[in-house]
Parts: sequence; structure tokens; C-alpha cells
Amino acid sequence: MTLQARVSWFFLGALALVLVGFSTTLFFVSARYLHRRTEERVETILDTLAAAAEITSEGVEWEPDERSLTFGRRAPEGGFQWSVSDEHGRPIDGSTRQTILARRDLDRSLGGRRPVRATDDRGVGWVVGGRLLSPAQAGSTAEATLPKGFHAALLLQAAVATTDVEAALRNLALWLMGTSAGVWGLAFLGGRRLVRRALRPLTDMAEAAHAIRADDLSPRIPVSAAGDELGGIAGSLNAMLGRLQEAFERQRRFTGDASHQLRTPLTAIQGQVDLALRRDRDVEEYRRTLKVVQRKTKHLRRIVESLLFLARADHESSTPTLEVVDLSTWLPEHLMAWGEHPRAGDLRMEMSGAAPMPVKAQAALLAELVDNLVDNAVRHGEPGTPVAIAVTRRGPGIELSVEDRGPGVDAADVPHLFESFFQTEEARRRGSGGVGLGLSIVKRLARLFGATVEVESEPGRGARFVVRFPEAADETAVATATTTPA
Repeated sequence: MTLQARVSWFFLGALALVLVGFSTTLFFVSARYLHRRTEERVETILDTLAAAAEITSEGVEWEPDERSLTFGRRAPEGGFQWSVSDEHGRPIDGSTRQTILARRDLDRSLGGRRPVRATDDRGVGWVVGGRLLSPAQAGSTAEATLPKGFHAALLLQAAVATTDVEAALRNLALWLMGTSAGVWGLAFLGGRRLVRRALRPLTDMAEAAHAIRADDLSPRIPVSAAGDELGGIAGSLNAMLGRLQEAFERQRRFTGDASHQLRTPLTAIQGQVDLALRRDRDVEEYRRTLKVVQRKTKHLRRIVESLLFLARADHESSTPTLEVVDLSTWLPEHLMAWGEHPRAGDLRMEMSGAAPMPVKAQAALLAELVDNLVDNAVRHGEPGTPVAIAVTRRGPGIELSVEDRGPGVDAADVPHLFESFFQTEEARRRGSGGVGLGLSIVKRLARLFGATVEVESEPGRGARFVVRFPEAADETAVATATTTPA
């Protein structure tokens, strides 16, 4: 069953229960009210009959001629009936037709009881009531010998037909059923249309999502103009599609760049080997060829290792175990590994602020981060220009910065520096020898440590990369971890 059908039938079922409950309640309340009115009419007739009798100490005298009866003596069918009897049940007066009061089993309803319902031989329903009048009710004692026209007691009986009430209730029941059916039918037609229109955006969203292909994520899901929750869902899905498209575009560019970067050293190696095998050569030529192959192989190895690191960082779901590292002691020891580098003399270590400077990191990964920043600085700076490596306490955090005196970075290139395989035009022109993955690795590692990395650069005046670490909370547990240079 579709969502539209489930929602429609749920509300139609709820409406049916409400209509049935309302109609049933209204019917029974109306029936009780009409029957109560009929009982009150019976009591009114009995009051009128009682007013036509006079209760004295000598007995009860029936004198309808002196006190007029407003309802008369004729009782049309479907109207009411009344009768007056003596203490022995002998009729004294009454209406012309008594189809229900002639039943002797109605005497039990007398004596102050509420009127009862009964049915005559023709199946007509009646509400019957009775009242007993005697001197004892007036506080007197009846005499043994009664004067003429007096009675020891009078039995008053009245009955009102319920034909009109039953007809009214039948009409009310038919009206309630017809009205409820009409309301339910209108709700069925209008509700289904309303639900169909309300859920139409979902259908459009499903059709639009089905039309989106894996190779083209540019289409978007239509957003409802009503500004409701469905519009919010469509907006969220479009935002997710945008992120997926951006991720796929990055992956596509990454794959293309990786293929290009891998193809370049492989082509160079293949060319050198093919050239060397064309004819026999002397030892020096073979040595020169092998050195070229060695250099390209190292370059290729760096690319492969960087790609493996980035792929591993993308797929590892768990955060590495971090330890507290004191940068004030760890960094100088780590930079000793750069002692044999051709530009080791250009490295300048600067420390400002009181030691220790604890940060949460993993020593091996922290070494990878620092090495990539330093390698980037020495490659872009001219030999003989300083490379400043500084650790500074600033506010609630600790900053690690690496600054060179190279050509700097254009403002348009700054947002792309941490993208995989990105190289500035100046770096490609100068042939700095990088593979465009070092800064991507730096950003991934900084994120693992809960740190941020930024670049400050001005063309012609070098670049300064700053990694901002949150300071470790427990300074007493500072680890003096060091790494062995690879």
C-alpha cells in the first residue's frame, strides 16, 4: 500500500470513528431528552387530573365540571389517554379510547413511581404514569361511610403515545446517517486529493533522484515552494548531493593527477632504460642512466607512499592513540635528523614562551607533519635563505610555524594549497621537485590532532605555515617522545 493510501485511510478511518461517535451520542442524548419530555407531559396530565379532584376529610370528590380539564375527553390515536378509577378499580371518568390503560398489569407503576413504557395490542408505544389520591395524603382519616359523590381514594392514570418521538428519532437517525455518509464521502474525495497534492513533492523528489546518474551528480531535487518540511528535506538532500558531487570531483581530479604524476617518472625511467639498451655503452653512461633511474624511482616511491598514506587516512575510522608531546623538547631533537640535509645550515629553531609546551599528538605522525612542512619550505626557498621553525604559546593554544623566504603564494592559489597534487604556477615553472601531496598530508594530520593549519603569504616575501594545537590539559604527564629519523 502506498504512503498516500495509508495516510488517506488513516484519516478517513479516524473521521469515520468521530462521525459514528458524534452521531451515536447525539442520537441517545436526543432520545433521552424526548422521552423525558414525554414523561413530563404525563406528569402534567396527572397534575391536571389531580387539580380536578378535591381531597377532604370525608373522602375524595371528583368534580371535573367545576374545574375544567384543558385537554378534553377525546384522545386521538397517537395522542394521549387518561382515566380516573375508584379505590376498587371501577372506572369513574376517562378518555373515549383507552387501548393501553385497560391493561391491569399497569397498576404496579403507581404509588409515586416514575412513568413506565409499555406497548398496546397494536404495537404502539406509550409512556404510562399513575397517581393515587386519598384523604390519607392530606393528613386526614377516611370515614367508614362516605357521602354521595365521595370516594375513599381515586386512581389517576395517564398515557402519552411515543409515536411522534419514535418518528422523530427515526428521522434523526436517517439524517445523521445521511449527513455522516455525505461528510465522509466529501472527505474521501477532498482528502485524497489534498493528500495527493501534499505528497506530490515526494513523488517529484523520487523521480528526480531516480534520474540522477552516477556519472553526473549536477541535477538537483526540486524544492517545494510551500516552505514546509518537504522543502527542508529536499534542501538537505541537495546539500548532500552537492557534497557528494564535490567529493567525486575531487576524487576524479585526484585520480587524474595521480595518473599524471605516476606516468611522468615511469615514462622517464622507461625512456632512460630504452636509450641505454639501444647499443652497448661504457660504464659511466650506464652509471649516469642508473642515477637517473634511481632519482626517478625515489620520486615515484614518494608519490606511492603519499598516496598510500592519504588512502589509509581516508579509510581509517578510528582516531590514532594520542600522547602528550612537549614540543619544546621534542622538536629540537627531531630536527637533528635534518643535520645531513644540504640546507641544514639554513634551518633556524626559535622558541618563545615558557616551557613546557604540551600538545596531544602521536610522535610518528607529528614527525611526518613537521617533515612535510620543512621539506616544502626548503624546496621553495633559495639556498642560503633562512627557514624559521618556531613554537609559540598564544592564548589557550600552542602554535608551530614554518616560514621560508621563497617566492610566496598568490592570493588566488591559497584556498587550493591543501588540495592533493596542487602546485602553483611558480612551483611548476621552477621545477621544485614536489609531488603536490605534502600539504594535503599536513592538513589530514592536523585534523587528527584536533589542530588547524593556515598559511600566511605575500608574493615575493615567502610563506608562513602555522599549525595551531590546543594545549594538553595535563602538563605533568608531558611525554618526551622522540622519533628516529627515517
